[in-house]
Amino acid sequence: MKRFFFPILFLFITCNSEPENVDILITGGIIHDGTGNKGYLGNVAIKNDTIFYVGKNQNFIAKDTIEASDKIISPGFVNMLSWGYYTLMQDGRSLSDLKQGVTLEVFGEGTSPGPRGSIENNNFVGFGEAMEDLEISGVSTNIASFLGAATVRIQEIGFANRKATQDEMDSMKNIVRIAMEEGAMGIGSSLIYAPGDYADTDELVELSSIASSYGGSYISHMRNEDSRVLEAVDELLEIAERANIPSQIYHLKASRRPNWHLLDSVIKKVENARESGLKITADMYTYPASSTGLTGVIPTWVQEGGRQAWINRMKRPDIRERLFKDIRKELSEQPPEDILMVGFNKQSMSKKYRGMTIAEAAQLRGETPEETIVNLIIEDESRIQCIYFSMSEENVRKKIKLPWVSFDSDAGSYSDISKDFITHPRAFGSFARVLGKYVREEKLISMEEAIRRLSGFPSDNLGVKNRGYLKVGYYADIVVFDPKTIRDKATFEDPLQFAEGVEHVLVNGVQVLLDGEHTGNFPGRYVKGPGYNPPKE
Repeated sequence: MKRFFFPILFLFITCNSEPENVDILITGGIIHDGTGNKGYLGNVAIKNDTIFYVGKNQNFIAKDTIEASDKIISPGFVNMLSWGYYTLMQDGRSLSDLKQGVTLEVFGEGTSPGPRGSIENNNFVGFGEAMEDLEISGVSTNIASFLGAATVRIQEIGFANRKATQDEMDSMKNIVRIAMEEGAMGIGSSLIYAPGDYADTDELVELSSIASSYGGSYISHMRNEDSRVLEAVDELLEIAERANIPSQIYHLKASRRPNWHLLDSVIKKVENARESGLKITADMYTYPASSTGLTGVIPTWVQEGGRQAWINRMKRPDIRERLFKDIRKELSEQPPEDILMVGFNKQSMSKKYRGMTIAEAAQLRGETPEETIVNLIIEDESRIQCIYFSMSEENVRKKIKLPWVSFDSDAGSYSDISKDFITHPRAFGSFARVLGKYVREEKLISMEEAIRRLSGFPSDNLGVKNRGYLKVGYYADIVVFDPKTIRDKATFEDPLQFAEGVEHVLVNGVQVLLDGEHTGNFPGRYVKGPGYNPPKE
């Protein structure tokens, strides 16, 4: 009789255990929990905004059931560099990202939604207030942000190209303290743009040291991404070491053909630093072209004082000769044939030049490329958004395989694709491209590794609590997608195309995507950084 005792007892317990009541049961899918471990067949149960169960048990009574047979169940993905704050204020659905599985948008490359304005003008908006405003307006994804280093500088110094005084430095450090306690993830810099690049290394170390004391991190669009990219990495490593702060490289790259070979040296520098104990990571978008304004080939010395000041300055004959010389130097590595104009301020300019390269516009206007760049900016009164075909697909593949690299879109989040605009396809495909092109088709990395680097890994880098993994007690930010069909559809010629293959998305336990369609729900929350200190009532 002894040999039958335990099986009979197990059967009795199994048959008589009461089923648990849950709100949502996702059943029959392959669970990838965000750790990088192999997937397994199982179920995920959700109560309220939280994951209640992850495993093989099916003994639940659920208000709603999501059938996930032949699908993957994973944590929601993290967009480490989103420009979605203002596009989400206009339309909080975030479809271009949701349809790729993104459940957390992170802002703050150089500039952040707050603080902005001034108390004297009665229009001041603090960092935390700006983030709460977006949550209140209604957003389907969660949101977070670094404090922009340039935003801090603008608050105290404006657009002047000079070193901060000690009083200004003390005020800037206080801005960092306030923002960290209001939920900033850390300091985000963008050091190829004015006025961000007016800050020297010492200034960035001082600001980052304050963020470090709150458990925050430093993340940077480095001072150079082409011929001097190794010097720029050295600066980031110096800031990380002196400020004792985890640091990340925004959209890791070696730009412009003559510099493509430098990526190997960049990787070696980072890996040596990691081996020495520095916490250095990076993120990337999954395309061989970048996107920024024509400021990408215009020196920042001419941009001092803000947009109108530098546009006026470019009209002066004594300035133009020096400016043309500097732009010609940039174009020697970034040919005008590889700069595609996609975004204008004035409708008349857009109608005439959108979709043209600088080379084509120069030929049409009978000007040199450098004259065309300067004159178009003056005429449009904007920096003119462009796509730069400046990287190699081989280097993209190298970066995909690096275990310390997460992913971003470096773009706004768009929902209404009927509007007349052009953008970089990364806004619609950067994350789906990881899973479709580089996992399924090219097999560069495994599915479990890709999901780790889309979810758990970036969440850990941010210091986010109880998100990024399929674990009991964690917030229910969950994606169900078809590994056989997930893919990016957006192209440079036709970028406004949503990705395919993501069927269901839940944010804080609320379904926001059902069979690929938006549900009308806006459960996104402002996710605070590790230094958050709730205001005392």
